[in-house]
Amino acid sequence: MPTQQAPQTGPPAPRTSGVDDAAAIGRTLALAFDDDPMMRWFFPADAGREAGLGRYFATLFTRQYVRHGRCEHTSAAAAYWVPPGAQDKAAPDAETVAELSEILGDRAPLFREAVAAAAGHGPQEPHWYLAVLGADPAVQGRGHGSALLRSGLARADEAGLPVYLESSKPTNLPVYEHFGFTVLDEVRLPGGGPALWPMRRAPRPRTGA
Repeated sequence: MPTQQAPQTGPPAPRTSGVDDAAAIGRTLALAFDDDPMMRWFFPADAGREAGLGRYFATLFTRQYVRHGRCEHTSAAAAYWVPPGAQDKAAPDAETVAELSEILGDRAPLFREAVAAAAGHGPQEPHWYLAVLGADPAVQGRGHGSALLRSGLARADEAGLPVYLESSKPTNLPVYEHFGFTVLDEVRLPGGGPALWPMRRAPRPRTGA
């Protein structure tokens, strides 16, 4: 009889993402951010939201973060990180904004205002930036998002650098606080938009030899 393969145990292992992963990552993040207040502000209509979000996240991935950041994924989650010194390059350029504007339609001006508002609260110190982190709700509690978060935090700690992010979902704040993040402020997005919470995590000293 053929032997049966044992089921995988332990947390999912993050994998480095490449351009060929764009479509799958876009689909994953579309599911992850379907109930996110800011994404629902950008894509208010239920019809077409999943497709729009998939294009939105795939465009950011292929045009910006996979080129100038470090992107990782599991089978059901994805994260976009930006290392210190690369924030300017990873910010959406004019061509990316034009492509995103086509995806967003009449919500494009709100997107541009939100990007400007968030940029005004970014730290000036060298840091790692967690631009996007999301997991398919179908795997909630199975460690996919946590595995990607720990991977990036370990890199930041290795370099002795803080990590910065903006959360647009209030229920995620305790999750990030569990990993050592502190809320810096509450930013109300212009145009009647939802709140955004900038968060910072100080580097933790390495343990062991």
